[in-house]
Amino acid sequence: MPRTVLITGATSGFGKECARMFAKNGDKVIATGRRADRLKELKEELKDYDVLTLQFDVSDKEAVLENIAFLPSKYKNIDILINSAGLALGLGLAPDALIEDWEQMIDTNIKGLLYVTKAVLPIMIERKSGYIFNLGSIAGSWPYQGGNVYGATKAFVEQFSYNLRTDLKGTNIRVSNIEPGAAKTEFSDVRFKGDSQEAAKVYEGYEPLLAPDIANLIFTLANLPLHVNVNSLEVMPTAQTWAGLHVEKN
Repeated sequence: MPRTVLITGATSGFGKECARMFAKNGDKVIATGRRADRLKELKEELKDYDVLTLQFDVSDKEAVLENIAFLPSKYKNIDILINSAGLALGLGLAPDALIEDWEQMIDTNIKGLLYVTKAVLPIMIERKSGYIFNLGSIAGSWPYQGGNVYGATKAFVEQFSYNLRTDLKGTNIRVSNIEPGAAKTEFSDVRFKGDSQEAAKVYEGYEPLLAPDIANLIFTLANLPLHVNVNSLEVMPTAQTWAGLHVEKN
């Protein structure tokens, strides 16, 4: 039986690939995003599949609540939520970073995730079933220079996922925190505000993860038996490891 899958951030990266994968495997997909032109392109690409597109910004609480409250009846019973919307802005050290960039990351990566989750939870709780995937990052566990607030938002995602799972005991709702390492998507283009040359340098000299890699992992977890919950999944490209603790020497 087709499942109903709500995906935020479906206009690029992990979210877009998840929309493609779930739709092409017969599920009903609700693809959301800020950019109307990108949603139109996705709808056209997946015209042979069951896809509903909704344009709103996850950081707009009223828009989130309204769109989910007034879903067409065909799409109301959400089985899977993929909180993919998120971004990093800048790679400057904390003293040099723009406070506006910090605020936008908090509004999207934290508040946006909370608004969508809060709107969907009553649907899943009433049906006593569901699966929530939150897109975290290895930056939530492992600091790096310039990661400051971005890493902090992903640490929030990790702890929220764990605590959400704890609060949902007895509901049959599963929760997984997905923590990718270096992945070649539009992530760095956004981080460097359209400077494609600077973004390209991030992926030079090694093979990074790609969006289909993460979409495939999420799809695989979504198809595990109902009694199996993967709490957290940290995944890096083979070329990436932990750098070790830095010691500044004289």
